[in-house]
Amino acid sequence: MTKHITLYRHGAIAEVVIDRAEKMNAITPAMSETLAEVFNELDKDNGVRVVLLRGEGERAFCAGSDLRSLESYQTPSDFRNRTEYGATVRGLQKPIVAALTGWVLGGGLEIMLGADIRVAGHSAKFGAPEVIRGWVGGGGASQMLPRLVGYGQAMRLLLTGDNINAEEAFNLGLVEYLVEDRAVMETAMALCRKIAAYDPLAVQSVKSAVRAALSMPVEAGTKYENELTTLCFAAGNYKKGAESFDRQKEKDDTV
Repeated sequence: MTKHITLYRHGAIAEVVIDRAEKMNAITPAMSETLAEVFNELDKDNGVRVVLLRGEGERAFCAGSDLRSLESYQTPSDFRNRTEYGATVRGLQKPIVAALTGWVLGGGLEIMLGADIRVAGHSAKFGAPEVIRGWVGGGGASQMLPRLVGYGQAMRLLLTGDNINAEEAFNLGLVEYLVEDRAVMETAMALCRKIAAYDPLAVQSVKSAVRAALSMPVEAGTKYENELTTLCFAAGNYKKGAESFDRQKEKDDTV
């Protein structure tokens, strides 16, 4: 683990911090490798149910790749075969809540897009400046943005490279929660605690089913959803559901 990726554990919640505030949490190849190692560890850890992902400091969640460090890739093949941090975040089986303040740029935007629920503070500013620099983002923005905000708005952001503020991001559906900066971590942690209280098989099945909807036709996705439901049934989760329903009914009846 490098000193720039920090992991904290709060019971069933893992807090992963991009910890390079002096460089706006820009990510180096070494940090990308470490992030992949940490996420692989968290996916295997049955004690972890939810991940909270944030950047250190107030200036930025993440400003994307450290451009100077890209010189370490000697050939196009080296670059193609890099550990891509956007894919690392998207690939986690467990749900991720992203806590966002300050700049969310380029690869930082792609990391955010890989999360499942996004909590933004009013200081957050979002942008995909790759086109200005002469390339296209390689971490999934061209695929994930249209699915969140629609084709036209995605093209506006990707073709102009313009930045938008947190209020516009919320109105576009780019983030799910907009709160005061001081409430970002509290809100994100409360969401993590709520999700962590549910059965992990059910939670991961929900994530898997919804992610499948991004690439499957409806018919195939519905069949996949039914297989996941059957898996939960085989695990006996229907009994837990029935017991929970009975407890809630008893509680409601006594009110």
